[in-house]
Amino acid sequence: MKFRFAIAALATVSVGLAFAQTPAPQPATPAPAAAAPAPAAVAIPPAPKPVGSAWVLMDYTTGQVLAGENYNERVEPASITKVMTSYTLAAEQKNGKIKADDPVMLSERAWREGGAGTDGSYSGFAVNQTAKLIDMEKGMAVQSGNDAAIALAEHAAGSEEAFAALMNNYAAKIGMKGSHFVNAHGLSAPEHYSTAYDLALLGQALIRDYPDTYAFNKIKEFTVGTITQPNRNLLLWRDSAVDGIKTGHHSGAGYCLMSSAKRGDQRLIAVVMGSTSEKQRADDSMALLNWGFRFFETHRLYEAGKQVAQQKVWKGTTKEVQLGVATPLLVGVPRGRYADLKPTMDVPKVLVAPIKKGQAIGTVKVSLDGKLVAQAPLVALNEVEEGGFFRRLWDSFWMWWESE
Repeated sequence: MKFRFAIAALATVSVGLAFAQTPAPQPATPAPAAAAPAPAAVAIPPAPKPVGSAWVLMDYTTGQVLAGENYNERVEPASITKVMTSYTLAAEQKNGKIKADDPVMLSERAWREGGAGTDGSYSGFAVNQTAKLIDMEKGMAVQSGNDAAIALAEHAAGSEEAFAALMNNYAAKIGMKGSHFVNAHGLSAPEHYSTAYDLALLGQALIRDYPDTYAFNKIKEFTVGTITQPNRNLLLWRDSAVDGIKTGHHSGAGYCLMSSAKRGDQRLIAVVMGSTSEKQRADDSMALLNWGFRFFETHRLYEAGKQVAQQKVWKGTTKEVQLGVATPLLVGVPRGRYADLKPTMDVPKVLVAPIKKGQAIGTVKVSLDGKLVAQAPLVALNEVEEGGFFRRLWDSFWMWWESE
């Protein structure tokens, strides 16, 4: 009789303890960095329509297409190809295959197909002489040098053809499903194509993965020997928020521009293909960026390293682990819709020590009108070491009890 009473009492205590110590994870509520009244939602007018064959405006943070037309149709990327070349070179440097101070030879082929004697843009490096890889990169990014692009491709892969294979490999990893490259410079060639959407993805990837390489694109002019040439991106002179990315032009592609600007935490990427002039592509790109900044906004929901939630831990020296994000979680939404965001957390129901600091525990997701707009891994902000024998034994009992 006493034994049954003890078991019943123990069960009562255990249930109370379980409810007291294992609260169900609650959705975290996003809060603006600065406490300010939320602006009213505004009706979004149609985006200004560029002159051209295809265009897109993308939110950098989420990858969401804010506006666009024909952006999944094949187009000739012209010299915007060189952004793919830059990405490939940066990736190869990261992998230790090439180095920034490598001497790069400007070969006869590079000079013949992309040098000053051709109709295309050139950097001006001397034929059969070397220059540092980083200088060649700047000559390609700033001056859009076809000669520099070919020389860099030959140095990185042995031939431009082999380098194009690397470009396609990295393009696939980025998610550029509608692209195929056969050269490093972008002059017209069969089976050399991309889409406005793919190029926006490429710009997003270069900014995110290799910011130091991306920074070459905001240099306004570059000198090789006695030749100083300006960056062809007119927006660099119009708006200080613009810091890239790349122009392109030839008869088959028309005038093209991939541009990006950042204001506060908000960054946008615009791609305009097949425009009619250098000025027109710049005017239309600036209009798109201004429209995006006016009618959309980016918010910082959670700061890196700050607690978003806490969760019960079994068999540990402490009973809870704090959860947060490793990098700031940003989200882009139509202006005035911040209060409508719905955050939720997906975390395991049972956590068992040991848990290392920085260990991925679950995911925080943010939706708007039922659509996922941002997500990030939840990580442990503190370490939880494994408890002693009796702690593990005791928790094992209660874990078993609660599972029944």
